[in-house]
Amino acid sequence: MLVGLVVLWPGGAPPHERTGVGFDRQTQQATVTKVVEVSCKEAGASGVPPTGDTSTAEGSSAVQQENGTCKRATIRVDSGDDKGRTFTEIVQPDQSRQLHEGQKVVVAYEPSAPRDLQYSVTDVNRRLPLALLAGIFALAVVVVGRLRGVMALVALAISFLVLNFFILPAILQGSNPLVVAVVGASAIMLIALYLCHGLSARTSVAVIGTLISLLLIGVLGSVFIDWAALTGNTDDNTGLIHGLYPTIDMSGLLLAGVIIGSLGVLDDVTVTQTSAVWELHEANPSMGWRGLYRAGIRIGRDHIASVVNTLVLAYAGAALPLLLLFSIAQSSVGTVANSELVAEEIVRTLIGSIGLVASVPVTTALAALVVSADRTGAEPAAEASAVPARGGKGGRRRKR
Repeated sequence: MLVGLVVLWPGGAPPHERTGVGFDRQTQQATVTKVVEVSCKEAGASGVPPTGDTSTAEGSSAVQQENGTCKRATIRVDSGDDKGRTFTEIVQPDQSRQLHEGQKVVVAYEPSAPRDLQYSVTDVNRRLPLALLAGIFALAVVVVGRLRGVMALVALAISFLVLNFFILPAILQGSNPLVVAVVGASAIMLIALYLCHGLSARTSVAVIGTLISLLLIGVLGSVFIDWAALTGNTDDNTGLIHGLYPTIDMSGLLLAGVIIGSLGVLDDVTVTQTSAVWELHEANPSMGWRGLYRAGIRIGRDHIASVVNTLVLAYAGAALPLLLLFSIAQSSVGTVANSELVAEEIVRTLIGSIGLVASVPVTTALAALVVSADRTGAEPAAEASAVPARGGKGGRRRKR
């Protein structure tokens, strides 16, 4: 893993010229300073551009815009070289995002456009609610988990650092996404597990079980993504990435996402199974590895049922708008499943689930073997001390 990090470590993401499309736009922070109601007909005649959100229905929308009441918003730029500059935009009455006075927004900047059209509102500034939610999450983890919760937050921060400074730049530089994902996921897993659970045989068993499962996911993903001819280029964002960096293997990027996405749930399964076997051993030290394995696998079956359902529902929830579109179109199940957008999610879910299922017997067997090895020297002594006791009782029975 260390060798892989050294060999693949990038010097930073390669530069490129901004396209002005999607996330590749220059953005600044801004504030809505004034909102007044105006006639949509007058607003259209004034030539003031509408906001970036133009999600209006066709047909009756033209009549609504002409006869309805629009809003003219004045926005002040709060960052960048044009700090303090103001511009106006028209908000249509049927747009999903409405602006109000005092609202913090994100504006896109296009220097090559005419001065009146250089800035436009693209989104709402959500930094405060997101920061507050993150603070509540961190507080809950620390209050309930105490020192271990603190270590979990540190591991989470390190995971983001590995993702941002190794995995993403290495892929952008043209390294094999599968190799980068395996090396990066292994680094995240080692740091997180040992930091949260300490250096012990129990943690090492969970690490080995996770690594074996990750390798299985990588092999299955490589085979079935290639066999199903999944390109990984299915939406505007992946299309933009391919346009900016044509050398990136988009199908490999899809596989990398499968591996990294499965890692978090894998950690949970392997740590839980290892802890279960260790606790079974503590409760009954005389139990052999076969008994430990059978008892641990019974616990694992319940874990499999809940975790697989969780993973499937997580992916289904992420793809819910897409599934809703197919439902509106009244497409058959076969047609929906065969489309690349849904097929990607099916492959992602099933491969991750297979890795999770395989991690249970693998980790349970490893844990049973390791923990039972600790009692090999204690068994003869225990049996020797038990024989006189039985003999003594038998002797007393014979005297009677």
